[in-house]
Amino acid sequence: MAGPRNSNHRAWWKESSVYQIWPASFKDSNDDGIGDISGIISKLDYIKDLAIDIVWLCPAFKSPQVDMGYDISDYYDIADEYGTVADVDKLIAGCHERGMKFLMDLVVNHTSDQHEWFKQSRSSKDNPYRDWYIWKPAKYDENGNRQPPNNWFCRFQGSVWEWDEHTQEYYLHLYAVEQPDLNWENPPVRKAVHDIMRFWLDKGCDGFRMDVINLISKDQSYPDAPITNPNRPWQWGHMYYANGPRLHEYLQELGEILKDYDAFSVGEMPFVKDEKEVLRAVQFERNELNMIFNFEHVNMDYGKYGQFDPGSLQLTDLKNFFERWQTFMYANDGWNALYLENHDNPRSIDRYAKASEEHGLDASKMLATALALQAGTPFVYQGQEIGMRNVPKSWGIEEYKDLGAVNHWKSLPKDDKEAQAIALVEYQKKSRDNGRTPVQWSAAENAGFTGPGVKPWMSVNTNYTTVNAEAAVKDPHSTYHYWATVLKLRKQYLDTFVYGDFTLLDKPSQEFFAYTRQYDDQKILVLSHWTEKTLDWDAAANGVNTAKQVLLNSYEGTDEALPRFSGDKWTLRPYEAVVLIL
Repeated sequence: MAGPRNSNHRAWWKESSVYQIWPASFKDSNDDGIGDISGIISKLDYIKDLAIDIVWLCPAFKSPQVDMGYDISDYYDIADEYGTVADVDKLIAGCHERGMKFLMDLVVNHTSDQHEWFKQSRSSKDNPYRDWYIWKPAKYDENGNRQPPNNWFCRFQGSVWEWDEHTQEYYLHLYAVEQPDLNWENPPVRKAVHDIMRFWLDKGCDGFRMDVINLISKDQSYPDAPITNPNRPWQWGHMYYANGPRLHEYLQELGEILKDYDAFSVGEMPFVKDEKEVLRAVQFERNELNMIFNFEHVNMDYGKYGQFDPGSLQLTDLKNFFERWQTFMYANDGWNALYLENHDNPRSIDRYAKASEEHGLDASKMLATALALQAGTPFVYQGQEIGMRNVPKSWGIEEYKDLGAVNHWKSLPKDDKEAQAIALVEYQKKSRDNGRTPVQWSAAENAGFTGPGVKPWMSVNTNYTTVNAEAAVKDPHSTYHYWATVLKLRKQYLDTFVYGDFTLLDKPSQEFFAYTRQYDDQKILVLSHWTEKTLDWDAAANGVNTAKQVLLNSYEGTDEALPRFSGDKWTLRPYEAVVLIL
């Protein structure tokens, strides 16, 4: 076959892999119980040995930490608990010395209410900063009672509007009350954002992950949202604040800056399922973003009324999601960000593989194979490379830090024990805290994250004595070394795994995820088994009857594996994954 349509648009970021760091939980260097930048610097060789190309640091700016750093009070300074700007300079230099690039988080849909801009904005209606945020007068009902400007629901419960007694108006906050939304319609706001970008790019930062970047343009009529949950007064209004009318104008302004520096960009875009809307953001020639984080697959297990409502997830749903975006991006010169875990999501071994403790290692290797050999840029989240798991099922509400879970708990009737029991089950499955427990560095006290006798900011998962980085690095058969092998294999067969096309096989199966990658005459099969049973895969029924070479097997070396992959039926062990040249 001919080479893929996007083969003319080769780029360093397409061929890279990214390691994401949540600073509070990565490594504590000064025994205050909170991770810091010096701790990250101490582990750069560990990251490099994983075959990583880009290090992404989640928000480390000055912040009151109401929402763990996503409420920024100063974009030009670093939170005291994490270190200093000079420490970031050392971190950037350390990455560059090892041939890795460095990304920062750009959180510019909202700021902290402690940012000087907002302090000025709320001081009076005629302050020059008033229009830097979104202020609206109250509405009044037929009884003369004051009401918010519309019925939009806040991500962290309640209304998105907060009354300001001093100036007698409401301000908009799509997230926490302490996170007022910036008014991107106001040109000085956009210039301020551009200045922030150039400041960090001039320091050597190689690009940005952009937080909820598709929310920066809102429908300026701010209409009421349709009622989708009759049990509450507030409704999801994302059809009016996600992908607003001027979004792509704003993104192209950012893209011009990024182009000047040949910088990397990945945008977080919740509430988007429309392929054309995504393509407008990521198509190569449009010069907006390199790629986006799609939310569809990490919302699949949400229930009818949101994240903490019980839901279910089928492997076929996940496969259909990947197939849709793999083939669409390939055909339209776009690009995918490949991820299963991050700071906002639970651990993939529990969420997608639903593996027992016995098969956690097998499942983690299988997930690495299935994810990272698709077309797109793979993202590895801290701890994923050693097979970290969700928080213990024994956790009570007092252990949770996630603002979404804590506020959800507060919204429950205090005497409804059944609702509380259901909520705790859902928090353990889907809370953001699952991805935020301290990284398990060793079997020592506090998992080696912080010093002995120190109380970490968040409880360490109790399985750290068996699941930790020290043991993983020493064990050649660990998930850590397997991830490195997968990422190196992706580069070894760059044309096929990075630029080749994607074809899903065995679409209806709930037990197997099989796809081929093809570039010119080279065709490679990636076959992964998603259950704890030993099962046969019907190779012949899927147009496959023999393998020419085994490139990777999650259970054993490649040479001894080849004879197993001939004939009509291939037997796969629990969570086994195999990569074969056909």
